[in-house]
Amino acid sequence: MSNPSSQDQKDQKGPKRPWEQRLHDAGSRVEEDLRNIITYINDEVVPDVRRNGSEALRAAAAELHRLAQKMDDRAGRTPPPPPPPEGTSKP
Repeated sequence: MSNPSSQDQKDQKGPKRPWEQRLHDAGSRVEEDLRNIITYINDEVVPDVRRNGSEALRAAAAELHRLAQKMDDRAGRTPPPPPPPEGTSKP
């Protein structure tokens, strides 16, 4: 003799209580919203980041360079020379 599954036991209890049904409905809505958010991120955000990622890195590098210059100025130091352009090798 086998034991009835938990789903069979729920079905035997009758209809869900109102709070159980609301909880189930809320969970379903959250799952659907999460699927929509994932789709939006994959379709809209990721491609934009890939297109503009290098621009953001260059802007951050310029800002860091400016802040480093300020720190050197306040400390009275001579800043180091800028790095060589990309594609050039050191002797």
